[in-house]
Amino acid sequence: MATKTVTIAMNGVTGRMGRTQHLARSILAIRRQGGVALADGDVVWPEPILVGRDASRLAALAKDSGLDQYGTDVAAVLGDPAVDVYFDATATACRADGMRAAIAAGKAVYCEKPLARSAAEAAELAALAQAAGVKNGIVTDKLFLPGIRKLHRAVRSGFLGRLLSVRCDFGYWVFEGGMEAPQRPSWNYRREDGGGMVLDMFPHWQYLLEGLFGRIRSVLCHAVTHVPERVDERGVPYPATADDAAYALMELEGGVVAALTCSWATRVWRDELVELHVDGTEGSAVAGLHRCRLQPRPATPRAVWNPDVPEPVDFRSQWVESPAAEPEDNAFKHQWEAFLRHVAADEPFEQTLASGARGSLVVERALQSSAERRWVDVPAPGEAGRP
Repeated sequence: MATKTVTIAMNGVTGRMGRTQHLARSILAIRRQGGVALADGDVVWPEPILVGRDASRLAALAKDSGLDQYGTDVAAVLGDPAVDVYFDATATACRADGMRAAIAAGKAVYCEKPLARSAAEAAELAALAQAAGVKNGIVTDKLFLPGIRKLHRAVRSGFLGRLLSVRCDFGYWVFEGGMEAPQRPSWNYRREDGGGMVLDMFPHWQYLLEGLFGRIRSVLCHAVTHVPERVDERGVPYPATADDAAYALMELEGGVVAALTCSWATRVWRDELVELHVDGTEGSAVAGLHRCRLQPRPATPRAVWNPDVPEPVDFRSQWVESPAAEPEDNAFKHQWEAFLRHVAADEPFEQTLASGARGSLVVERALQSSAERRWVDVPAPGEAGRP
């Protein structure tokens, strides 16, 4: 058994998502388990180098993580021939420059979503990676969530029959600041800094919908700012210039209709912070981050509309829980393992920058729809030169 070390420059891991999901629960967890096993018995060992702008924060994070490599000079790190992979979890507005530099340095690249602030820039980055011949990938963590994997299995098995519709309900109340500290950074609510519900979340809905149900053909979207003023990390009020909610219809291939309700200004009345309700001719499924419940056609209760009496049927009791078919693990870690196998052993990896560019295209068309108050078509991959 041989150990293959993959050195990863990790930029942006002092932020909440980068620190928690990508460093602590993915790379450090992989190191604790002894690396990633390959089919031939070899092991991939990730060696992170923490990169960012604040040396003191990097030093503290490195110490807490048991690491000794960190720095603020991205160019110097990319110039190190020992570095194999550049990972970017910086703010959306900062991501493209780091990705361009890493691709030019010949490094494999892996980054958070969205890939860029515009569809044109995202397509440019995907094209640069392809032309340079570097391995590349983008985070699609929700495809690897236990509940979504159970749903995917139900779809693949034919349990649902012909797909009819999908309802995506996502969101929670993000505190405005002041009385309660907000759960999300203030830049998320400033359009000029790359914030916004559509820009942040629609890339995720793109890969979920297209990965599970079919290609998005057109979109009708209404993006809105429900909370016009928030308080930043310093306690200073600021105008919220980005959309904090979006309501959309999407037409998928095969006639499937997807309805999305996404809001950071809503209070939760559901079992999980995101739920997909999928209806088909032979069955239905409701999936969240962890759970997936199913109802087949033969077990579908007969609903009768009668507003004059309390509902006698406990509809939720009619659904059955989908069991896990495989060990459940952190979704980010699962995809990191797949990308490390791709880098070290050339195993297939589907979630490339090209797929990330398609997510940016859906964002662009959704925002166009909202601005013009009409349905907007989403070209097929490769159509008219688009992702």
